[in-house]
Amino acid sequence: MELWNSTLGSGFILMGILNDCWFPELLCTTITVLYILALTSNGLLLLVITMDSRLHVPMYLLLGQLSLMDLLFTTVVSPKALVDFLLQENSISFGGCALQMFLALTLGGAEDLLLAFMAYDRYVAICHPLNYMVLMRPRVCWLMVATSWILASLSSLGHTLYTMHFPFCMSREIRHLLCEIPPLLKLACADISKYEFMVYATGVTFLLLPLSVISSSYILILNTVLHMSSNEGKQKALVTCSSHLAVVGMFYGAATFMYVLPSSFHSPKQDNIISVFYTIITPALNPLIYSLRNKEVMGALRRVLGKYKLLTPSSL
Repeated sequence: MELWNSTLGSGFILMGILNDCWFPELLCTTITVLYILALTSNGLLLLVITMDSRLHVPMYLLLGQLSLMDLLFTTVVSPKALVDFLLQENSISFGGCALQMFLALTLGGAEDLLLAFMAYDRYVAICHPLNYMVLMRPRVCWLMVATSWILASLSSLGHTLYTMHFPFCMSREIRHLLCEIPPLLKLACADISKYEFMVYATGVTFLLLPLSVISSSYILILNTVLHMSSNEGKQKALVTCSSHLAVVGMFYGAATFMYVLPSSFHSPKQDNIISVFYTIITPALNPLIYSLRNKEVMGALRRVLGKYKLLTPSSL
């Protein structure tokens, strides 16, 4: 089969979900609204956590990092997809594809690990409250954050370089919303069986291992909550943990479907729908799930907005 040379300025064509649906204008509007919601809600949550000193605790430090990752993750994907649809120009350069893949893998991998650290934070807070400020001291929290970013970046760099070194066939159409490993490997004109196993192994490491940590943490948390004598304490613990579990279910479910299940179990159309879920929908919903049911966050939001009103010219 004839090959095309990516070094001569050739690129790929992203055949995203907007070009393969019955009502593209409606879907484009929906994605635009979700992207604006993701920017607004995550940006506002970051602002509140940064400005309100009462939220300068481990739980909200990790939550702020989650909002940052979500904001960046959806920005890597949504603007490109929307602009391509509006301008009817779906091309992406070889270098642009590699950069998008690296950023998406880094942010997705970092969020995988961070969610596991957040589960550990909840475990310590509920099961070992007296030792919480020792086990979750600032140095430990920043080490968790740094570990998430560094491990995800190193893994993403290796996978991006290896994926993009393959020779690709004449067809340059990536039937996917963004440049990701599975759809790109379908264009490779080489034996990719060993590398597919490496991708699977990485998926298990970054998805199933953290998920097992999360599951173990919540089994211990549930056991502790059931033995609490205070109904108010039970309710507060369950509300906080249910928010985190909702985020975990949405993100891990979609990512596991994409990277752990064999490709024979899903089609390109299903992959497109799933990718929309964890790159656009989940980042828009995460801050709402955490903030709307959290009295501390809502109280901090009112205090920050109150300070802003006091600083406006009309109030001077």
